[in-house]
Amino acid sequence: MSEATSKKIRVVVAKPGLDGHDRGAKIITRALRDAGMEVIYTGLHQTPEQIVETAIQEDADAIGLSILSGAHMTLVPKVLRLLKEQDAGDILVTVGGTIPADDIEPLKAEGVAAVFTPGAPTQEIIDFISGAVAA
Repeated sequence: MSEATSKKIRVVVAKPGLDGHDRGAKIITRALRDAGMEVIYTGLHQTPEQIVETAIQEDADAIGLSILSGAHMTLVPKVLRLLKEQDAGDILVTVGGTIPADDIEPLKAEGVAAVFTPGAPTQEIIDFISGAVAA
């Protein structure tokens, strides 16, 4: 790693909404940390406002939203809108969880960089975030 790229990638992993299951988020958090990234896991029941505030305060390069509740078409656009309103629209946003195939393209059209559904290899997520943040 060169001096210019030696800064660790900082990722906020968040569980927005009322979803109470965070096993997947914890697995991703550990995988990203093991890959050398700094990860801030916000825990359960975060509002879009809390997630954006944390990402800005932590100078995050990326946000990983984990959603199993079905509220992704409401919560994710709100996070993206708040990031833009706070002049933080350059923070990469990825989504993971039980996202129906029909919702993936609309989420990407809103500004989500990638959607990872159940069974996505952790290495694929690591590689995507590493490559997208470096670009």
